[in-house]
Amino acid sequence: IRDFIWNVVEIHAQLDDIHTSWAGLLGITQPQWLILMAITELDQGQGVAGTDIANKLRVHPAFVTNQTKILEKGGFLSRRPAANDARFVLMSLTAKATTDIEQLSKRRLALNSTMFNDLDEKTLADMNTALAKIAKNARLAARLLAIDVS
Repeated sequence: IRDFIWNVVEIHAQLDDIHTSWAGLLGITQPQWLILMAITELDQGQGVAGTDIANKLRVHPAFVTNQTKILEKGGFLSRRPAANDARFVLMSLTAKATTDIEQLSKRRLALNSTMFNDLDEKTLADMNTALAKIAKNARLAARLLAIDVS
């Protein structure tokens, strides 16, 4: 278990460095890069609510609100009230953000190829299944620890 945990810590640190590098190429921060990536993944054409982004990134919704306003000023995303509930703001990438991210796509594909070079699709799928179970159990463990510490 210790080896697994230290490997996860190492992977997390490396991914942070990689995300910081991608963000730097766009002139934004690493958390802002992750927000753009979350929107890219979550947006089905109608925009994405800040709470959905916050849940995906496991951060506070107020942080997402603050950072998306900065990204909007930088021309990376648009924010508009939801048609069915004006209390919710939906965010979408702008053409500028889409173009900037697409310009990095070849480099991102090469990087992914390097990181996952020795893993076939089945191995990667099995690993993702196992990691999803561990993540679920880790959330439960964190809740139990919080109750125990209280």
